[in-house]
Parts: sequence; C-alpha cells; structure tokens
Amino acid sequence: MPKISMIIPMYGVEKYLRRCLDSVRNQTFTDFQVICVDDASPDKSGEIAEEYAAKDKRFMVIHKENGGLSDARNAGMPYAKGKYIMFLDSDDFIHPQTMEIAYNAVEKNKSDIASFAYDRFYRPQLMVRHILHMNTDNVIPYGIKKRYNLDKIKTRTSNDIFEYATEQSSNSRNKNKHWLVKHCQVWKNIYRRDLIANIPFIKGIVFEDFPWWSAVMLKKPRITVINLPLYYYVPNFEGIVLSAKQLRIMTSLCTGIKYAYKLYRDAASDYQMKKWQENFLWFFISKTFGKLKYLQTDDEKATAKKEFVDMNNIGVFNDVPDEWWAVREKIYDFINK
Repeated sequence: MPKISMIIPMYGVEKYLRRCLDSVRNQTFTDFQVICVDDASPDKSGEIAEEYAAKDKRFMVIHKENGGLSDARNAGMPYAKGKYIMFLDSDDFIHPQTMEIAYNAVEKNKSDIASFAYDRFYRPQLMVRHILHMNTDNVIPYGIKKRYNLDKIKTRTSNDIFEYATEQSSNSRNKNKHWLVKHCQVWKNIYRRDLIANIPFIKGIVFEDFPWWSAVMLKKPRITVINLPLYYYVPNFEGIVLSAKQLRIMTSLCTGIKYAYKLYRDAASDYQMKKWQENFLWFFISKTFGKLKYLQTDDEKATAKKEFVDMNNIGVFNDVPDEWWAVREKIYDFINK
C-alpha cells in the first residue's frame, strides 16, 4: 500500500506532460502511486504516460471515454490505494519536496488535510512572456531549486477549517491573515483518502473546485497550513477556463452554487453557514453575476435569468453579508425586470 496516491487527469497535454510526470518521479518522497487518467486525449498524452508506467511500477494509466476534468478525477479515485490523496493537473508541476513536506505535515499533526501554496511569481511571469510573444515552455521557477529542512518548516494546525479557508485574495481583518488557505484549488492540498472518498466532482462543469471544496469543508477536517510555494501553476493559454464561452462558465458556476448551497442549508451549523457565505458563497455569486455583461443573445440572457431565478427560489440570496449587499440588489433588479 503506497502512502500517497497522486491522480493526474490528462487531455491534450503532450507538450507539458513529461515535465509534469518528471516532477513526480523525481520527488524526494518515494512511497507513492501515480494514477494517470487519459480522458480520451486526442494527442500522444496517453502514450507518453504509458512510457512512464512501463519504466516505473509506481505509475499506472487508465484510458477512458472523454468526460472532462471532473469525470477524470472521479475515475482515478477507485484505483487510489494510498492513505492520502493528491491531485496534479497535467500541465502543471510540483517542487521536488512537495510530497515529503505534505506527508510529514499531515502525519506529524494528525491532520486530515495539509494545504500548501502555489508559486505566485511563476504564473504572472508566464503571462507577461505570453503577452510579449516570448517562449513560455522552458521557464524554470527560481524556487524549484530551494531545499527545505523539515524541522524548520513552520506550520499551523486547526480543527476549524472555516477560520482559515477563504476565496478572498486579501482579508486584512482576519487575525489569521498570514495563514489563510486562499482559494479552493484542489491541487494544492494533500487529503486523507477516507475524508474525500465519497465526495465526487460534479461532471461536466468548469470551476468544479468550489462545490467540491465546499463539501470537503463541511466534514470538519483538521487542517495544517504550510506557507511554502510548492506547486507551479502553468496557465494553459488554450485551456478550458480561458477559452470556454462565458455562458458555460456562468451556468457551471450556478450549478456549483446550487449544489453547495443545498449541502449547507441542510447540514451546516449556523457558524459554518455564516463563514461559508462570507468567504466563499458570495464571492462566487458576484463572479457569476459578472458574467452577464458578456452575454449577447436573448437566448443566453434568458438562460442566465432562469439560473438566477432558480437560485433565488431555493434561498441562495436570502442572507447576505454587508459587503455584498449591493450585489444582491443588482441581482434582484435583474431577475425582476
């Protein structure tokens, strides 16, 4: 039984895949299993993953019909045998000590989740190079060469994930502002497998991280925060989020909001609901409402209105933190006109 199972969905990433898989194969931590999920990739991604599996028994490849990112992650879960689960997007890569540091943190602190950061300088660097029509493929992050002493890494552990997790980029009022788990990307955490085994990703939507992470938080996991940039997020300039039509993004967000709201309405404590609304729900409501300005046809606008009416009918907008009051008023104007 490996200690960690890493699930890597793959679709159209042959350009980046070797760098991704090499970053896993070269980890200082060696007791792991890699599940590469070929989501009917139209390029050679599946073949490349098979090469790694043939050379390293820790790697395996699953080939499946195309179902999207969520479906690929779900497909990998039944094969995961590790005590802990990690996710890695196949156009990204990780620091050589990522598994070692994450595993040490959850074991040492008896946590369900350990959360690390992504390198906040690397992605903007690539974006600037892309805008300037410069090559972005072989840029090496400076921090990838740094080596960490496990005994000197500072962490913070809590039984209250709602005090630390937020979608806000800045939250100066929070007393834990230097230890916040910002944003709900699933790939910057290690999870106890038993915690997430029965929480599937919603198939067929983008921004699937938000409803999934909301469901995970509701299980009251013990979390350890590691303020180290161990993940290198590479913007895929032709990827699903950057090229998807705004209507699809909007409807995906609505699907996630409705799913997560029903979970919290039915199972959350007053405290959990309040914190979730303040730090997650209304951020995504505002983000969703902001997509309306991109819609052009009457049919698109009608679809948007139906989604917001549906959300209103189940009570999504009933309670609003003071800072989001103006957004709710604009939503009501939209659905009532």
